[in-house]
Amino acid sequence: MAWDFLVAKSDLRRTEFREVEPPPLDDGQVRLAIESFALTANNVTYAVFGETMRYWDFFPAPEGFGRVPVWGHARVEASAHPDIAVGQRFYGYWPMSTHLTVQAKPGRTGFTDVSPHRAQLAAVYNQYQAVGEDDGLEAHKALLQPLFITSFLIEDFLDESALFGAKSVILSSASAKTAIGLAHLLKRRGAAKVVGLTSPRNVGFVEGLGVYDQVVAYADLPTAPIERPAVFVDFAGDAAVLRAVHETFGEDLAFSLLVGGTHWETERGGGSLPGPKPVFFFAPDRIAKRRQDWAPGAFETRYGAAWGPFVADAPRWLTVQTSQGQAAMQAAFLAQVDGGTAPDVGVVLAP
Repeated sequence: MAWDFLVAKSDLRRTEFREVEPPPLDDGQVRLAIESFALTANNVTYAVFGETMRYWDFFPAPEGFGRVPVWGHARVEASAHPDIAVGQRFYGYWPMSTHLTVQAKPGRTGFTDVSPHRAQLAAVYNQYQAVGEDDGLEAHKALLQPLFITSFLIEDFLDESALFGAKSVILSSASAKTAIGLAHLLKRRGAAKVVGLTSPRNVGFVEGLGVYDQVVAYADLPTAPIERPAVFVDFAGDAAVLRAVHETFGEDLAFSLLVGGTHWETERGGGSLPGPKPVFFFAPDRIAKRRQDWAPGAFETRYGAAWGPFVADAPRWLTVQTSQGQAAMQAAFLAQVDGGTAPDVGVVLAP
């Protein structure tokens, strides 16, 4: 039986499952059975920005509903492409469903889905990487790789800009996995103090990571002894936090970068703020820029050098929690919508 998990675009808490009949394959098409995928706050961000950033467009759904994109692994169940065999496994961008049919264009490391409805969407999401069987870190890779690539791109952007002259880089939602990845990279470079803003309940966890030089609870920000000038990287998407940082630092805020929407129900944006106007960071644009700037293969080489040490360390602080089936999937998604899981837990689901 094949089915899709559907989310109402107007109310992320309204979900349902619908059985579907996989269509017959045309020439060049491949049907993959989705084996497992990670579910994080990042996927709620995809849903929140589904219309404006076109995340809903990758996997068409019935009117009024969306299929939330996730990252994970799938195996070829049927193939009408001579170069892609039944049984092959791929890592990439899937819907919360049992199956996905793609129009495959094989490449050096996997294939690209060249289905017409995906042609005008960000290319990075259309690429699928061939993989072998689980190497023991597969779950951690599914949980962290889509987030860490954003961490890598932000750190590269800040480094190219010489940190805008800042002595500190402040990260909100410091317990979020993308923030942890960025803190790991900034700490390794050592060009500025890395400051994590977090809720009181997560202070101990964030301090224990060892990637932040200073950890500050949100309420303590106005009086915290943070070196100036500072750069702010906002992973929370919470207008109150954004305003608090801008009012605390004013002209001592060298740059303000908006990344995520972890606190998705709070007011986004901050109205008129002291200091620099916040700038939204869109990772696919940065990937496209660096692929043009750097020699062929250089992006993959640089990213791989950064990614390897981070994922190898991940089991130290991230415990994988696995579950299977429709009830588990619905419960896990609603838990993310309502604030997510504990920061030291990563959820991996199987249909």
